[in-house]
Amino acid sequence: MLDTLDAAAVRRWCAGGLAALKRHQGEIDQLNVYPVPDGDTGTNLVLTLTSAQQALAMDLDTLPDSGPTAHGHALRLMAQGALLGARGNSGVILSQILRGFADEVAGVPAVRGREFAAALRCGTTAAYTAVARPVEGTLLTVVAAAAAAAERADTDDLPTVARGAARAAAEALTRTPEQLPALAHAGVVDAGGRGLCVLLDALVEVLTGESAPAPTPAPTPRSARPAATVARETGSDEYAYEVQFLLDAGAEAVAELRRALDALGDSLVVVGDGREPTGTWNVHVHVNDVGAAVEAGVAAGRPYRISVTRFADQPEPPPGPAEAGRAAVVVATGGGIADLFAAEGATVLPGNPSTGELLDAIRSTGAARVVVLPNDANTEAVASVAAREAHRHGIKVSVVPTRSPVQALAALAVRDGDRRFEDDVIAMAEAAGACRYAEVCHASREALTVAGPCRPGDVLALVEGEVHLIGTDLTDTCAAVVDRMLGGGGELVTLLAGVDAPAGLTDAVRAHVARRWPFVEVHAYPGGQPFYPLLVGIE
Repeated sequence: MLDTLDAAAVRRWCAGGLAALKRHQGEIDQLNVYPVPDGDTGTNLVLTLTSAQQALAMDLDTLPDSGPTAHGHALRLMAQGALLGARGNSGVILSQILRGFADEVAGVPAVRGREFAAALRCGTTAAYTAVARPVEGTLLTVVAAAAAAAERADTDDLPTVARGAARAAAEALTRTPEQLPALAHAGVVDAGGRGLCVLLDALVEVLTGESAPAPTPAPTPRSARPAATVARETGSDEYAYEVQFLLDAGAEAVAELRRALDALGDSLVVVGDGREPTGTWNVHVHVNDVGAAVEAGVAAGRPYRISVTRFADQPEPPPGPAEAGRAAVVVATGGGIADLFAAEGATVLPGNPSTGELLDAIRSTGAARVVVLPNDANTEAVASVAAREAHRHGIKVSVVPTRSPVQALAALAVRDGDRRFEDDVIAMAEAAGACRYAEVCHASREALTVAGPCRPGDVLALVEGEVHLIGTDLTDTCAAVVDRMLGGGGELVTLLAGVDAPAGLTDAVRAHVARRWPFVEVHAYPGGQPFYPLLVGIE
């Protein structure tokens, strides 16, 4: 039994937690609420904690001459490694939990039960703070339940407090379907919350030397269920401006700022560096009243590097030469897609990058102003963290929320280095938003989608992330989804063939468009992306 969490225990916890996550990786990945093969929360958590362990292994013994204790230094290394290696929303939130935990106990002589409870509460607060509109029934709910149980224990006995926290987390996990309809419909618990339970069980094992009791297996998806709906991460079209600034202010002033900005708009993210009493905060919000947002920052402290982006219709000038001080970083899965982006002068990063990998790519461009095109929702969250980190290095980064490579191609086509950087980002965001996209894949499991029931092997055509068509023949379904999309208008069709696409697929779709839509232009390229035999863009 250990009565304190020392540096060696932190290292064993990180290693044991990583090993446990690897054992449960497939199970957590299966807690996917959609019938396409891209559920990867378990994988993202493994990669996030792998980065944390690497940071510990490289730097654990280099304790600063002044500052945190040995255990505090180890925890901060673990948190920083997780931040730089964070993948997906769950990875980003986990890094914030670890950061808050580390900040709370970095200076205390020993981490016993009460100190552990306070640290877990601080980690919970940091996680909730990082999410503008927290949703219950997620990882946030599970960590909050663990923190509350640790506080209720009210003892210095560390194993007792840790056991109580782990038990409460497991109980909260079972209740997540009652809080989030998408989970209830799918018959699963929250994947991120499940990952946190695995990590807390690993900590109990380190502290007690006893293997955690075999947990009740997490529910697997039902054989048929309604399609899940996911909260829009990029905000509502109701708001016309994106306002970003750095702010030097105290925590109490920032709390009031959050309330003021939340009343003005959405997509609110405020993340601090953890310094006391006055720290540096990165503020991001979508609003209609720019002046009121900036005034709220002035009332809170000292705002600087103020950036305003307008999401309004603007004429699209012809492409021009790239400016030396600018660059584009694009995330691409597939060799052919990567070649297309490289031909446009972009720095290309393989799919599902970590925060640190994105930051390295941004810095490697040598440019002072960089636009990032993430091409999926999970990478968008990671790109936002990388952008905030890049600001610390004096690099201005704007993330255009592309969800598909075809949108990124549309955005890069309108780049113009002769425009102001902010205006160029607006034009790219406008072009990406005007490009409707579709994905065609094979169903990996039975499900009840908005287009009806599907079975493994059925061909699914997803438009803007929702299943619109279910077929049995790949070519016919591809042609049908293009017809459906062109029915809403369009002059240019872009086709990207996947690595598993049968020979002649894009030729067949091109011929179909030529017959049905003779005035529509078609561009087809070998994309090489996995899972999706065809990606479609309509402009």
